[in-house]
Amino acid sequence: MDVTILGLSLVELLALVAAVMLVLARWLPPGARRPVRTVAGGALALSAAVLAVLGIRWQLLPVLAGGAMALALAALPVLRRRAERPGWRARWWVALPGSAACLALIVAGAGAAWALPLPVFPEPSGAYGVGTTVVQWTDPDRDETATAQPDDRRTVVVQLWYPARGNPEGARPARYLGRTEQEARLVAHGTADYLGVPGFMLDEAVRAYARSTPDAPVADKGGRFPIVLFSPGLGGVRTQNTAWAEELASRGYVVAAIDHPYDSAVVTLADGRTVRTRVKATGDDAEDTRRAAGWTAVRAADLSFALTQLGRLHRGEIQGPLTGRLDTRRAAATGHSLGGAAALQAARQDSRFAAVIVLDGFPRDPAPRPFDQPVLALTHEIAPGEEADYLSRLTQVLQLSTAPSYRLTVPGSAHLTFTDSPLYLPPLPALVGSFGRAGGPRVTVETTVAFLDGTLRDKPGDLATILRRYGELTAF
Repeated sequence: MDVTILGLSLVELLALVAAVMLVLARWLPPGARRPVRTVAGGALALSAAVLAVLGIRWQLLPVLAGGAMALALAALPVLRRRAERPGWRARWWVALPGSAACLALIVAGAGAAWALPLPVFPEPSGAYGVGTTVVQWTDPDRDETATAQPDDRRTVVVQLWYPARGNPEGARPARYLGRTEQEARLVAHGTADYLGVPGFMLDEAVRAYARSTPDAPVADKGGRFPIVLFSPGLGGVRTQNTAWAEELASRGYVVAAIDHPYDSAVVTLADGRTVRTRVKATGDDAEDTRRAAGWTAVRAADLSFALTQLGRLHRGEIQGPLTGRLDTRRAAATGHSLGGAAALQAARQDSRFAAVIVLDGFPRDPAPRPFDQPVLALTHEIAPGEEADYLSRLTQVLQLSTAPSYRLTVPGSAHLTFTDSPLYLPPLPALVGSFGRAGGPRVTVETTVAFLDGTLRDKPGDLATILRRYGELTAF
């Protein structure tokens, strides 16, 4: 991974410093102006040339423009003298607005680079390397309810992260948002469309690489691995919790994250088709609640179907690298937001799931009934008067579990804290929480690993004591 400082690579940082020095040179003592401009102008030209070869990010365009404007203003008196025209130097009250405008451009570009950086994924800390692969499965027993075609069957795209022998020497890590640059760009722009923001805001996510290695050999040791199935948030995509998935895989879990076609922002199918979300709010609360229940039911069925397919993969009925290495008796249903609601419903309907993790999800099951699996529900900090029925509804469902369950409210968190979003979105507390770039993924990992180790691996320890370190815990 490239070294970055405040979201800037070393070449970009050189361009920034050079541009700032070109602006400030106008205000230095006369004897220092020319050498500073000469050095800064050369540094700006060199860094711009290197960036032109490597690819100039849109955030750097204002920086380069501000530096070029300052250089042009400095060169104007020199050009006039060489043309044997009278030299001219702007008075300070004329030059000051020009310098301020150049500096404003430079600061705006640097601020954009800091707010929307290239995401740098944390190095997994477990004993295993991490491999990843993408599979596509079609359920012959379920119609695709989002289309009118009578022979259309429900298809899901699943990305697996698994314990690997190590990261092979020289192997390039997996792209973050897709198997190819084209897929990553489609996913980024589709997600931006869904969120209603300009597509360029997710350009850095397109360029990002994670820490896992595509199709790496499965680890020789470790026996059969527990399984963690994951459903993303409404409009979310399978890779939205990659940092979390890679850390779990490095600790001996297999994570299977699902793209839900017609719900996830963009899904690229094996035949090249791109399926965009058809999910949208109507503005009618009752109708939106009804639709959310329907989407949740489809997702819950997708989770159960994926678990069935993983069982077939383990038995060798489906070709894949994990044959004989999966323990379907130790499987957790997990999800973020609407995906968390789907995980709860999947567990209630399917006793094969041994545990549930809900990452800030509002339950959507229209007919909740008792279920036997333990649950860990992480929630963001609810402000007074905000989402009045969220905690009460979640509490009602957690009380239906016959196993020990927990609701952990994490101070300083926001809805997107429990995803990869803090790694590349603006670090606004209301948007991604107040944990910094890597803090949100770290809290998510540490709390959920403690829960999974205790429930799927029977690891000894006082789970409640561990969880209380991270916030306000309610045990059921």
